Amino acid sequence: MESGGKGAEAGPSSSTLVCDEKQEIKQTEVIVNPDAAFDDEADDDEYDENQASGSVGNFVPGPLLPLKDQLEKDKDDESLRRWKEKLLGCVESDLNGQMNPEVKFHSIGIISDDIGEINTPLPIDESHSGQLLFTLKEGSQYQFKLTFTVLHNIVSGLAYTNTVWKGGLQVDRSKGMLGTFAPHREPYVHTLDEESTPSGVLARGIYTAKLKFEDDDRRCHMELCYSFEIKKSR
Repeated sequence: MESGGKGAEAGPSSSTLVCDEKQEIKQTEVIVNPDAAFDDEADDDEYDENQASGSVGNFVPGPLLPLKDQLEKDKDDESLRRWKEKLLGCVESDLNGQMNPEVKFHSIGIISDDIGEINTPLPIDESHSGQLLFTLKEGSQYQFKLTFTVLHNIVSGLAYTNTVWKGGLQVDRSKGMLGTFAPHREPYVHTLDEESTPSGVLARGIYTAKLKFEDDDRRCHMELCYSFEIKKSR
């Protein structure tokens, strides 16, 4: 009987201990969780700072150097120097030590089954800036074709944005990536993604547009304002 009594007394004591431990755990969680959330916010702030400074984690990009300086580092190694020149498509005499790359656009073309291919030299003469660059039928497919040269240094992440308005209202906006290009004696020829003209009565008429090219450093290499017309398909 006494052993049974001791067992009965031990039961409530053990249950109370478990309850106390659970309360302590809950209190600990309440204290720790805000710190964890604060740490997450700090990590986000640190990530944003790294994004703004151009660094990722512990990696910090090196400073931009003139391409001529990079070639001169291996001037004693003739085979490596020639390999770099072949890779870059230029020789040291073409480089002037300028640090920032420059993209020079020579022409813009429009390719379509309706009109074939029409090329316009760049830059466009200001006296012709108000004229139509091209005319397309509604519901037709077309592509822009660009001819350009890269000077001085490697241009990284060259991308474009094409914004279109009609009657003062923005009706379309497209973006795309051209890529990374090294200085080259011969011009690059690049065709943008295929697009379609809208169809219907409301789609016909004259549009204005702005085609802009920027690199990874948000350096603008060209901003072209132009106009075009969409006519009824026969």
